[in-house]
Amino acid sequence: MSVSITSIESIMPFSATHGSTTMPRTPARAMSATILLAAMLAASVGGRPPRAVAQDAAPELAAVTRADDERVAAFRAPTAERLAAVFSDDLHYAHSTGVVDTKASFIDVLTSGRTKYLGIDYTKREFTFPAPGIALMTGRARIQAQSATGTMDNALSFLAVWRLENGRWRFLAWQSCRLPATAP
Repeated sequence: MSVSITSIESIMPFSATHGSTTMPRTPARAMSATILLAAMLAASVGGRPPRAVAQDAAPELAAVTRADDERVAAFRAPTAERLAAVFSDDLHYAHSTGVVDTKASFIDVLTSGRTKYLGIDYTKREFTFPAPGIALMTGRARIQAQSATGTMDNALSFLAVWRLENGRWRFLAWQSCRLPATAP
């Protein structure tokens, strides 16, 4: 089977309609579509469904879980060396605000102190392995961070992509959205 796509616009419209509101295409929506497309294509490799975590995936699961635990620790106590070791050179980090960072820009943001992660607490974190060397991490987390605009304390839903690069799991992509506040 061969798939040829020249651009994301060939399969995703420039705008989307939600109810009676038309939302213009934004870089964050484009990246969401790209990550979704990548996940769908990865899941279709060889016509196989994504491989849920089974006993044969236990070593992969342990390794990618350790890599994500190191990423969380590096966010809380960032150094350029530590972050560079965790991040893929191709990192695409789309924040829940719509801001998108690359490896270089995100390392700069974190090590300069412009954004300080105070807490990252998962309420749900699951991994699937849709293709060799690819891990999708989905879940929900409470993220607390401080920046020049104030302190953020949000519940987020997320999709992250990890890629095995030279025998090491590296953080390739992140896309998150804020969840509505729960009623007291």
